[in-house]
Amino acid sequence: MRPVNKGPIPTDTSGNEINFHKYQDARGKLIERLGETCSYCEMHLDSSLAVEHVTPKKPEGSDENIQERELDWHNFLLACPNCNSTKGNKDVVPDDYFWPDKDNTFRAFNYSEGGIITPSIELSAELQSKANATIELTGLDKRPLNDLKASDRRWLNRRDVWNIAVRTKDLLSQNDNDDFRELTVYTMTGHAYWSIWMTVFQDDSDMLQRFIKALPGTADDCFDHNGIPIQRRGGQV
Repeated sequence: MRPVNKGPIPTDTSGNEINFHKYQDARGKLIERLGETCSYCEMHLDSSLAVEHVTPKKPEGSDENIQERELDWHNFLLACPNCNSTKGNKDVVPDDYFWPDKDNTFRAFNYSEGGIITPSIELSAELQSKANATIELTGLDKRPLNDLKASDRRWLNRRDVWNIAVRTKDLLSQNDNDDFRELTVYTMTGHAYWSIWMTVFQDDSDMLQRFIKALPGTADDCFDHNGIPIQRRGGQV
């Protein structure tokens, strides 16, 4: 899960903080700062990318929206329909989960062949539990093995992109020059799933640094000068 920095509350041309009258109005600013990718599964979407509330605007059992949550920039992320609907309106306790705008979420999860996401084995038992809770909250553990036509294709997409990344790395080893490295970045941005590319190329510090710089909003302070993930200041990981 790509760690991101969406920055402070956007301001208008006079330098005043924008008061969003509808949470949907924040979508443009979020995309401008984070790119057209889901904050959770990292799928790229030109449309259908929604403003997602970390703590739900209308939690289970509530009769109306909680305005402090509904219009709070700090409570916004971007989500695809599958992550958004799976997360739903469960009234989460934020500290029980990892969040891409607060933690170095790339350190929290392990991406492996076949598009599988699991908690990082380098975490303590307590943090592994939080990582697993985050995976379950967003449905990143779903694998529609018995219905390949299911609308939730996140796992299938990750599996396919893993294979593309492995093949691209093999081609780079045969054509290692700056032009092909830039082409590799272009391929990554076109297929999305940033964390998969970071994992497949984990032994190539130059490519890691290129991937970190490639997408808007990637929290570069979550990585050292070689592209190795480090604990985020103020974060749980």
